[in-house]
Amino acid sequence: MDLSDWFLTAAERGNPASDLPGWCVGNRVAPLVHGATYFDHLVTEVEALKRGDYVFFTDWRGDPDEKLRDDGPTIAELFCNAARRGVVVKGLVWRSHLDKFAYSEEENQHLGEAIEAAGGEVLLDQRVRMGGSHHQKLVVIRHPDAPDRDVAFAGGIDLCHSRRDDSSHRGDPQAVRMSKRYGEHPPWHDVQLRLQGPVVGALDTTFRERWNDPAPLDTLSPIAWIQDKLRGADLSPGRLPPQSADPPPCGKHAVQVLRTYPDAHFEYDFAPHGERSVARGYTKAVGRARRLIYLEDQYLWSKRVAGLFAKALRDNPDLHLIAVVPRYPDVDGRLALSPNMVGRQQALDACRKAGQERVHVFDMENHDGTPVYVHAKVCVIDDVWACVGSDNFNRRSWTHDSELACAVLDEAGLFARDLRLRLLREHLDRAADGSEDDGLVEPETVVDVVAASARALDAWHAGGRRGPRPPGRLRPHRPERMGPLTRLWAVPLYRMIYDPDGRSYRARIKNEL
Repeated sequence: MDLSDWFLTAAERGNPASDLPGWCVGNRVAPLVHGATYFDHLVTEVEALKRGDYVFFTDWRGDPDEKLRDDGPTIAELFCNAARRGVVVKGLVWRSHLDKFAYSEEENQHLGEAIEAAGGEVLLDQRVRMGGSHHQKLVVIRHPDAPDRDVAFAGGIDLCHSRRDDSSHRGDPQAVRMSKRYGEHPPWHDVQLRLQGPVVGALDTTFRERWNDPAPLDTLSPIAWIQDKLRGADLSPGRLPPQSADPPPCGKHAVQVLRTYPDAHFEYDFAPHGERSVARGYTKAVGRARRLIYLEDQYLWSKRVAGLFAKALRDNPDLHLIAVVPRYPDVDGRLALSPNMVGRQQALDACRKAGQERVHVFDMENHDGTPVYVHAKVCVIDDVWACVGSDNFNRRSWTHDSELACAVLDEAGLFARDLRLRLLREHLDRAADGSEDDGLVEPETVVDVVAASARALDAWHAGGRRGPRPPGRLRPHRPERMGPLTRLWAVPLYRMIYDPDGRSYRARIKNEL
């Protein structure tokens, strides 16, 4: 396989200011499905660190009291204990909007304060475009004297409440507020990657570029700057330990690190005109799709993203699209709900217009019938190229917020295929060992198998839930429709607030990524 057929070349990435390598070979990558699985791995790795080792993390939200296992430790305890042992602990967490708007300003602040009291350092980072956020979810763990033990975790799972769910999808005992339709403990579906090998060095570089950027931590709000000064917040990044050499090769996976940084009102030192390699990476890979695009996404918004899939469907009459999305938005209330519905309705309408019966959209529920909130950001194309990250399929993630994703290739395509099969086995209640994979392996048959399972479950509900519940957790997705009067105000609100464009006006005029 010529990796440049699928991965971006240096010129295609479009950001020569970064020290990030084009891609890394010789890696071992494993998908960690569910927050409970990821958190368990994270505890094992961090608790094994000793003096002189280091751990870096970035996050959108961090809840210090979130338990990583039933009996702990909490997130704060895990990192604080490491810092007390002499481990170098450094974190970058989005400064966030106010808690009264259902964000996480206080939680992120308290996590940083706890870790700093233990000897680590966590910065609240507001170096974003107006209305944007730092959305990357990354942990990098290095052992300078044992590089073969280095590991990184990247994907869609934040270090916060609601994420510690498992395959039963009963939800995290420590839950965030969401739409009442998801219940008191919203079931949560998510995916993170465990990465070993040279790619850990590339992810280490990604953290260091943000940490060492000379722009002030709070570039947007003088009031916030004053508040931080009054409470004695750390506004000056400390020195990082020297970067270790890349870990030795340990596997057969090639990984390309993809990112989004906006073309902001200030310049990132490592991305003076922003970076949109997430968008460019997807554009290149989707353009090569011939048989099956399988994706899971929290939003699946945006005309631009839908246009990419629609073009692929028009150009390839044998191509099918399977998408797994949340049944409902994560919020209640008319003012919040309607703009959430706009983007998906536009995206699905565009895809269905191009692909008609070749577009298959499903949502999830647990065995009690409670909807599962799909927070995963996963894409598998033709069982060759797979990508897991923090980015959603919308314009905000592709241009406006900071995002991080890892695209994976291997010679036999086993990683991409096995990731898709692993997810579908759970969604269809098939054996995890692959002994019941009939109809799931070949892209030509999987569509019929998944659709039949979803129809059977839907029919069982429609029939009053009489008799045994059919196997499977997917149902056909039926988005709520909006009336023309609602669209008049919801569409512009969606475009300006929910799915903004982080490109420069120059790029917008030329319609460039």
